[in-house]
Amino acid sequence: MARQASTTGILTDTTDSTDAQGGVAYPIDRTARVYIAGHRGLVGSALWRHLRSQGFTDLVGRTSSELDLRDREATFEFFAIEQPDVVILAAAKVGGIGANSTRPVDFLSDNLRIQVNVLDAALAHRVDRLLFLGSSCIYPKFAPQPITEDALLTGPLESTNDAYAIAKIAGILHVQAVRRQYGLPWISAMPTNLYGPGDNFSPTGSHVLPALIARYERARGQGERSVVNWGTGSALREFLHVDDMADACLFLLEHFDGPTQVNVGTGKDLSIRELAEMVASTVGFTGETRWDETKPDGTPRKVLDISTLTKLGWRSRVGLAEGLAATVEWYRTAGAGVRGQG
Repeated sequence: MARQASTTGILTDTTDSTDAQGGVAYPIDRTARVYIAGHRGLVGSALWRHLRSQGFTDLVGRTSSELDLRDREATFEFFAIEQPDVVILAAAKVGGIGANSTRPVDFLSDNLRIQVNVLDAALAHRVDRLLFLGSSCIYPKFAPQPITEDALLTGPLESTNDAYAIAKIAGILHVQAVRRQYGLPWISAMPTNLYGPGDNFSPTGSHVLPALIARYERARGQGERSVVNWGTGSALREFLHVDDMADACLFLLEHFDGPTQVNVGTGKDLSIRELAEMVASTVGFTGETRWDETKPDGTPRKVLDISTLTKLGWRSRVGLAEGLAATVEWYRTAGAGVRGQG
């Protein structure tokens, strides 16, 4: 039975719905039209570079000023015009502990609207292949480590970013629901902490690694004797270079078809204190590092179990020391063009 899009953009035929438990993935034609939502962001720009390098010839992207994905009518109009074959949903409102804890409504509302509009529009236009990108913050604060995919919804979230996490969890369930009701081979991937060229280095809105790079580089350049970081430095985190993430995204689209979100990371973690020491050394800062223990650490430890992905045959390639050095070099070269520095 042919499926028709209603005036609200939702497919009206729900007959013959199935619970898609997984199928056989297959390579994507390099001439397929691929829409990267959020193509100017950290992940989106890396995806654009990687797909180009892999021979894709028809990539589509819009800046937030060109297309506000929170606007449902504009989002559906875009899909009607562009008719993408593949969608990678990398667009999101993101930020570090400070931004998430002080503006939870923004992170919940904006991300829910972006996700619902893009996923509904993709469904209305019968997009066959879709990858939804979430975040490792979807998992409970005290989940057993390393965190397996089945830890989802088994405990309370970290309070400093629970609103963002709930939005991302809703996206995962949305993708699973589409699989069950319409049988489309849509999938979700949950990256660990990402870093690399194109990151946001804002003093108030960035994640920990770019924040440290900006802080230590500024201190070095201005001859400051000390740097103050949030928390105790004891929290353990895992970091993945964004070029590895882009490679993993294409790999999953071509090798995985299942309802469960797939963790993407290195499987290795280190303390924020150790990370700060690495950043200081990399940028050449020789002063003192102090810790403001009145500020939150966030989740005590967060490292992903990546066995699902490694069993499929994928592994990260960029080591932290190598990736950090390259990111610092990019940060210095990009100058005023760096996000968060303008």
